[in-house]
Amino acid sequence: MNGLLKFITCGSVDDGKSTLIGHMLYDAKLIYTDQEKALELESKVGSCEGGLDYSLLLDGLMAEREQGITIDVAYRYFTTERRSFIVADTPGHEEYTRNMAVGASFAELAVILVDAGKGILPQTRRHARICRFMGIRDFIFALNKMDLIHYNKNIFLKIEKDIKKLAVDLELDHITVIPVSATEGDNVTVRSDKMPWYQGKTLLSCLEETVVSGTGQEGLEQVLSGTGQEGLEQVLSGAGQEGLEQTVSSGQTASAQPEPGFVMPVQRVCRPNHSFRGFQGQIEAGRVAVGDQLTILPSGERAEVSGVLVGDKEAAAAGTGQPVTLTLDREVDVSRGCVLMKEVSLHCGTMFTAMLLWMDDAALVSGRNFYLKLGTRILPATILQIKYQVDIHSGEHLADAALHKNEIGCCDVLVSDKVVFAEFRKYKSLGSFILIDRVTNMTSACGVIEHPLRRAETVTWQTMDVTREFRAGQMNQKPMTIWFTGLSGSGKSTLANALEKRLSTSGKHTMLLDGDNIRLGLNRNLGFTEKDRVENIRRIAEVSRLMNDAGLIVLTSFISPYRSDRDNAGEIIGREDFIEIYVSTPLEECERRDVKGLYKRARQGEIPNFTGISSPYEEPLDPQLRIDTSRHSLEACVDIILEELKKSGRI
Repeated sequence: MNGLLKFITCGSVDDGKSTLIGHMLYDAKLIYTDQEKALELESKVGSCEGGLDYSLLLDGLMAEREQGITIDVAYRYFTTERRSFIVADTPGHEEYTRNMAVGASFAELAVILVDAGKGILPQTRRHARICRFMGIRDFIFALNKMDLIHYNKNIFLKIEKDIKKLAVDLELDHITVIPVSATEGDNVTVRSDKMPWYQGKTLLSCLEETVVSGTGQEGLEQVLSGTGQEGLEQVLSGAGQEGLEQTVSSGQTASAQPEPGFVMPVQRVCRPNHSFRGFQGQIEAGRVAVGDQLTILPSGERAEVSGVLVGDKEAAAAGTGQPVTLTLDREVDVSRGCVLMKEVSLHCGTMFTAMLLWMDDAALVSGRNFYLKLGTRILPATILQIKYQVDIHSGEHLADAALHKNEIGCCDVLVSDKVVFAEFRKYKSLGSFILIDRVTNMTSACGVIEHPLRRAETVTWQTMDVTREFRAGQMNQKPMTIWFTGLSGSGKSTLANALEKRLSTSGKHTMLLDGDNIRLGLNRNLGFTEKDRVENIRRIAEVSRLMNDAGLIVLTSFISPYRSDRDNAGEIIGREDFIEIYVSTPLEECERRDVKGLYKRARQGEIPNFTGISSPYEEPLDPQLRIDTSRHSLEACVDIILEELKKSGRI
């Protein structure tokens, strides 16, 4: 009997994915009697004119049955006499591409359905490209609905030629094309006598006999199964459906390709008492045994394995996929996110180039900030540059300033601290990651690492003898950045100017950075598109941090409309030194003031991307202060700010 095979069914909407797998389960008698009876009853009110609607075996959501489409990923576990299977039946609608990506991250083989009456569609190409992106190398193209084209051989051959061309474009290693009818059962589990010209295998026999060539499921399966922080914790703790997938993946399958050396990301440090300290995690590659010399990254320290526990049982050794607890012969600095390794080449740095599948409704632009989960670490990250977008039709690299939903592109990524990673093609578990929105905690993208960026290794921070603390001591003050944000006309600049005067008269050393002044100099090359606004705020944050290092109190006055950009500014400057003040003057009052006449021009359409009119302003969720200049005098506003600074011990 061959080992476990995990595969995905995908393709364009209404290509018959659920029907195909449902019919396979039904014909192979892999469903229970009560499921068969329920199928017969539910099919009577279905869309098959009284015939069996096999898709009902997989489409369990009410919305799926009402609309006749798959929305969520349906996992089915079944066994034939020759093999065990787990199938992920995924949605074909473009709206649910992120769900399809979750299924692809789990799979070792892809069954892509193509409607014989329509041929290869854009979503077919997108799904094939995503499967390739996820590391899948083996594909079965099921040319479905052959009954609707009267089993025409010429149409099959024409589409088969298109499929082979697509395979060349995507560099697919192994493909098989099978003509089937999911509704009638032709070539699903038994050979069809209606297509004597086809002499190949049935779909089921092909699945039973295929030996896949290696996959990328080890990494992306674990990180994509959860959405946001809650899902990530479920993945790491092995809970829920995600934990089930992870448990299944930990077993040795017939297709597993052993990777050289030994790699284990540390998930948890176990210290039940003062005499025991163990490091827990799942072995992602290779084997480990008592007496092995391991290297701990990122520190580079070395230690010898003194004990191996599998569960609560001592063992001499353990291998790929097993969850273990390792003890070392000496005390070393190891925490969650570190990697234990031997005889492998891994990277430890802060910058790399990666391919991204963007899954968020809002477009991705350079400079955006996220939480990145890679291995067992979660840390802040920034998209430095979008290098190109991949055209789903031709594979051409298109220069683009943004990635939109369901698009694939190449980006440079910067993380906030050193992280251990590898190229996806070498070590899947440390070469795949997800990006999490810092505000909503939703998964925004999944990615695979192409290569490290050399400049991350050649450029290092130089430590100076005259420190920030020394300069601050000379000035007898605490450096900080007071960040005023609000709509145009809210009173930010006036308020910042008045506060600086009060601070200066009390002997403080300050610098005021105003939005208009900065755009006339440092940022004169930036416009007002979303990408340019992101870069504008990033530069200001970097300048503010340098001025804080000089010991100065910095005041900034910028609209800074995007919440994520202000959060990033806080990360760059340092949370302890970042004071966000929201000047919450209502839009009506700002328009009434309209000192520069900008609102009037924006209302007339003369100024595009004007915040509050044609471009959004995202209010701070938890600013240190919220001040409405229409309700307080200028002096009263300054007094409120100074009182808050004194109360917090900053002045």
